[in-house]
Amino acid sequence: TGGHTTEILRLLSCLSESYSPRHYVLADSDKMSEAKIRSFEQKRAETYSKSQFTLDRIPRSREVRQSWISSVVTTLYSILYSLPLTYKRKPDLILCNGPGTCVPVCLSAFLLGLLRIKRTIIVYVESICRVETLSLSGKILYYFSDYFIVQWPDLKKKYPKSVYLGRIV
Repeated sequence: TGGHTTEILRLLSCLSESYSPRHYVLADSDKMSEAKIRSFEQKRAETYSKSQFTLDRIPRSREVRQSWISSVVTTLYSILYSLPLTYKRKPDLILCNGPGTCVPVCLSAFLLGLLRIKRTIIVYVESICRVETLSLSGKILYYFSDYFIVQWPDLKKKYPKSVYLGRIV
């Protein structure tokens, strides 16, 4: 929601107009991010007249303080919900930064790649606030992402597959 959305929108503000259309995927209960995205896209449209975006919603895979056991069930449900969406959108690139919502979408895209339906590049950017350890999403997507970006050198030491670029948000 709030912090992750702010970080991803900062990253997106650096992208050229060739990254269009953009498809945002939100948890079904996330209203704050929707408002931020709409505001961002409205401002972007002033610069790039052909700017296009969509908003899609999926069930939240994990609530804050939800038990691990029930999280498995809700995440599986969210993955099943994400598969038709990912198939429909067939993204070339997924850029994500940590909210639990990104895990089902990335796993759906990874599965479509395994089935040779559509190969999607997955770029995961760990949040700037993750200094010493990865988030739960990061721990999962470390193994499925094509590019795993960290913003602190200690994380690069612990996770050799990662790419350290310094602070990018």
